[in-house]
Amino acid sequence: MAAQQILVIDEGTTSTRAMLFGADGKLHGSQQEELQQYYPAPGLVEHNAAEIWDKTLRCCKKMIEQAGGAEKIAAIGITNQRETIVAWDKRTGEPLGKAIVWQDRRTASICDELKAKGFEPMVQAKTGLLLDPYFSGSKISWMLKNWPEISTAGDNLAFGTIESYLIYRLTGDHHITDASNASRTMLMALDGDDWDDELLGLFGIPKKALPKIVDCAGDLGRTSVELFGTPIAISGSAGDQQAATIGQACLEVGQTKATFGTGAFILTNSGETPPKSENRLLSTVLFQLNGKRIYALEGSVFVAGSLMQWLRDDIGMLKFAGESEDLARSVDETSGVYLVPALSGLGAPHWQADAKATISGLSFSSTKAHIVRAALEAMAYQCHDLKTAFSADGTDWQSLRIDGGMVANDWLVQDLADILDITVERPEFFETTALGTAMLASVGCGIYASLEEASSMISGLEEHQPNIESSRREARLAGWQKAVQSVLSN
Repeated sequence: MAAQQILVIDEGTTSTRAMLFGADGKLHGSQQEELQQYYPAPGLVEHNAAEIWDKTLRCCKKMIEQAGGAEKIAAIGITNQRETIVAWDKRTGEPLGKAIVWQDRRTASICDELKAKGFEPMVQAKTGLLLDPYFSGSKISWMLKNWPEISTAGDNLAFGTIESYLIYRLTGDHHITDASNASRTMLMALDGDDWDDELLGLFGIPKKALPKIVDCAGDLGRTSVELFGTPIAISGSAGDQQAATIGQACLEVGQTKATFGTGAFILTNSGETPPKSENRLLSTVLFQLNGKRIYALEGSVFVAGSLMQWLRDDIGMLKFAGESEDLARSVDETSGVYLVPALSGLGAPHWQADAKATISGLSFSSTKAHIVRAALEAMAYQCHDLKTAFSADGTDWQSLRIDGGMVANDWLVQDLADILDITVERPEFFETTALGTAMLASVGCGIYASLEEASSMISGLEEHQPNIESSRREARLAGWQKAVQSVLSN
């Protein structure tokens, strides 16, 4: 019998994992290692790409051993933190400096300068993105201007997002990126099959240093024989949010998912036509198969699970992330306390790179429980802001499928349903990013003929209905709008 196990590499912002899936979607094993975050100055966020590679390789080897050897693996699928950029030397595969993480804001001045010169309408029309430090183009531009190490690579200089870097290290010679990740760089037109010369010129980036843009499933290369003994086909690749959308089976126009990980990201399937937003939402490639693209409308919230991590690790308000649910339940309301989590600026629909987080409405009667509950409530409020923007763009959510680490919190899930006033659906298996990647890889290696067929890998959904008086919902949202406006006006 042919090998039917899929090895998924899920390289996130705070950890890297290797996960072993069966063709039926069942998870057979997982190996995870935490990643070091580097914050050299306010607004700067970096990773060590060599550490990412070493830990990813170690996790893969443990899962391959569990599977019974490389010959038992049908294919590898890769999903990644998007927009994070790596520069490396093709001769060695070694990075030429730290990876600049998607949360990093160091290129705000580059983006502001281009905005002042009137380039944002052109950039948005071509890429579906806004001129913001979030995206990869300005990060690459900054590296070229500020890191002397990059010039030492000469014609062997390579840039890529994390999946591109991992594929290069796994194969030893394939410098590629899938279309979903390429659409987040600000260097590819949504309807273009290659890097856009006008955008490359805008950021001063040499095309020869960039990877080839390919499908999200198919023959993406084979691993070097020396890594695992037997070469393994790489047959699936997508950015983490696109992979989660696939893993939630949002394969029809209008279907919407929200992932609550480090940040929160909401995507609505828009079909074969790139959506155009008048409300500062993003257009992105959902996936590309056989050269054909399916698009999505996206809203990005920069701070979600990382807020709980901050309250736990830096503020000491939580002993462990799960404690937040008990604290939220211990009080009936926040008593007017609001937390606007702009710890790395505000994302959609505000796009204020320099916004600062605030906690407002405090009094002597405020407790740790009120603040933690306010932090959790901010998740639903931020989603409501996005729902309003999506609706104004003609895409109103009928229901919302959710996933990510935070949705283990039952209180949070119900609060989302209450504030959004729609049905919220939570899958039995939360790890939809990895599952969507396994679906892509299984299509790429021929186990399934289509993503629709591969959706048989997905287990059931649990529904949560709104259960709050409309007057209370409106009062809470009014307080949130006041809190956000105070942040935006500073």
